[in-house]
This record gives sequence, C-alpha cells and structure tokens, in this order.
Amino acid sequence: MADLTDPTPPTTIAVYEFLAALAVMQGVALLVLMARLAPGRTRRPPVPPLPAGGPVGGLTILLPSYNEAARIRPCLEGLLRQGPAVERILVIDSHSADGTADVVREFQARDPRLVLLHDPPLPAGWVGKAWALQFGTEQATTPYVLGVDADIVPVPGMADAILALAQREDYDVLSFSPRFRIPTAAERWLQPALLTTLVYRTGAAGERQPDPERIAANGQCMLFRREVILREGYNVVAGSFAEDVAIARQLARQGAKVGFLDGSALYTVRSYETAAQAWREWGRSLDLKDARSRVGQAWDVAHLWLAQAAPWIVLPLLLLLPWPTEWPAEARRALLWVNGLLLGIRLLLLLATRASYERTDLPYWLSPLADPLAALRITLSSLRRPTQWRGRVYAR
Repeated sequence: MADLTDPTPPTTIAVYEFLAALAVMQGVALLVLMARLAPGRTRRPPVPPLPAGGPVGGLTILLPSYNEAARIRPCLEGLLRQGPAVERILVIDSHSADGTADVVREFQARDPRLVLLHDPPLPAGWVGKAWALQFGTEQATTPYVLGVDADIVPVPGMADAILALAQREDYDVLSFSPRFRIPTAAERWLQPALLTTLVYRTGAAGERQPDPERIAANGQCMLFRREVILREGYNVVAGSFAEDVAIARQLARQGAKVGFLDGSALYTVRSYETAAQAWREWGRSLDLKDARSRVGQAWDVAHLWLAQAAPWIVLPLLLLLPWPTEWPAEARRALLWVNGLLLGIRLLLLLATRASYERTDLPYWLSPLADPLAALRITLSSLRRPTQWRGRVYAR
C-alpha cells in the first residue's frame, strides 16, 4: 500500500516556490538592467562649453516662466553671457503674479536680444509649460530653438557648444543631464535615489538610443530643430507633465535623431528647496507615465522594485535572520548571488553619477539606502495623475 503521507509541509513548499520565483524574477531584472547600462561603457565625456569660435546666429533660446521672480535672475545672468550663436532670448511669461516680468525688464536694458512675451490664455487640456513652449517656438525664426528652465544657471559658451554639436552631428533633438547643486543634506540623500530610477528605466545616457520607448530627455536644457518640432507641435503632448520625454519619444518614432548627453559642464540646476519639495514636485512627473503605455509603466515599476529596491530588503533578511533548515539552501544561495550583483551594480552607478553633483559628501554616498523610498515614490505617482503644477490647478 502506497504511503500517502507528504513529508514536506505545504507551508515549506509555498515558501520554496515564492523564493524560487523571486530569484528568477530578480535574475531577469538583473539581465535587463545590465543590457540597459551596457552602452554606458562607451559614453562620451561631458560636452564642454564653447566660449569662442562657435557658430554665429541660428539659435533662439526659449525660457518659459510662471512666478519665477525668486530664482530667475541667475538664469538670466547666464543667458546674457551666451555667445554669438544666440540671436534672441524669448522669455515667455504666463502672466506671473509675483513680479517675474519686472525682473525680466531689468535685464532687457542690458541686452537687446532679450525679449519679454506673454503667452495667450491657457487652452483647456494643456499644461502650462507645453503651451508656453509651443507659443515661443512659433515666435522664433531661427533654424534651432533651445528651451531652458528658469532654475538653471548656464555657463558662458553653453548655447554655442550645443548648437555647434547639433549642426556638426545633425541632431534634430538634443538634451543634456545637468550638474546638480543641492545644499541640504536631506535632499542630497534622497535626490540621487530618485534620479537613479530614471537610469534604471531608460538606461545609460547615449548619443542615440535605438528604442524610442527608452529614450531619455531633459527639458531643463533641450534643443530642437525648429522645423521638426513645428511639424508635430506640442499639441501631441499638450496635457503631459513630462512633455520633454514624451515629445522626444514621439519624434524619435517618426525618425528624428534624438540625443541625450552629459551636460554637467554646461549648466547647473537647483530645482527644489527641500527634500520634501523634491519628493512632492519632482515625483509628480518622474514616473514618466505620459510618455509610456500602462503596460510599459507597470513593467518599469516592477523592475524598480526587483532591481533597485529589493536588494536593500532581501539581503539584510538573508544575512541577519536564521534560515530554517527545512528551507532549500539553493534558494538562499541564488538570492544572495542575484541581490549581491544588483547591489554591486548600484554602488558602481553611484560612482559613475558623482560627477553630476557639486557636492558628494556622506549623504550622497548613503543615498542608495533611499532606493526603496524612491521606488515607492514612482509607484505612488504612477497611480495618480497630478492636479497641481507650479501653482496651477489642472483637471484630472
């Protein structure tokens, strides 16, 4: 008579199946991450400024502004120091209530290239920045337009270098990662982890990414060939809170040459005042849901948890808690290897991104510990559409 007694309790079987599934899923996430980061081995160095000897004319700078009086001065100072490539600097003010227009008028007296414009009333379904950029692009007459944010500080020769690069290498769309200036310790701990979620989802920055769905872009400093952007217009991303990535991917699908390069030598940025503000404001657009399908976004969130957040949870549990003798040892070994490799990649990435920060003290080096929080922020943001941005309220 057969022995029908199962020597393995159902609970142990369930635990084994869960651990085996986790090891397999994290292994897949590891392979995906390695493939995405592989192009970083041949990443070109930071683009240097071009203070002299660059192109003459051909570029209009577009600066959308809305209640930016408190932080627009350093940006305007930097823009007025740009070279002969810049024909006009159009500040498109969306009827600010804080005196932004008065600040711009002060600078107008110093440089005739600086022009203050007010965009028409915001149409229904549009986000303010996309509308301001659409209006500014229509007012420009040069072959190229360079959109910048009011919180950047350009170095002399930034615009000349960008235009020369676009002309030399025939780019239609070109944007740049910045050098971050982060004075508070809390933000120096949190912000690098939030930034890393972008790297995990889009891969290493490169001259041209073959998959339009993985293209990265940064609207803080983003150049377009004017005829290319006008052909499609910002109307296709009118309601997007990540209009930079959304329009770059849309144009790439149509065959435009899109690049995302290291601009840490071209400009610095101070986007937020506190870690809480970075969590709240940046988190609203950091999920990139406006530039990604729902299925793709769900995969991105799952990948962040498996590849970026989980090692900081799984490894301590494996190393600090006793492993029951009835649980299979091979599952523990597999999880240790996979999570150890993921953690090693994360620490190498921390070394690779340190040049993007003005200050890399202890909070920066401890920032990987904030990875679970960063994954949580992307998850929460993915589930909810923003209703406020830069002081404006939008319908859901």
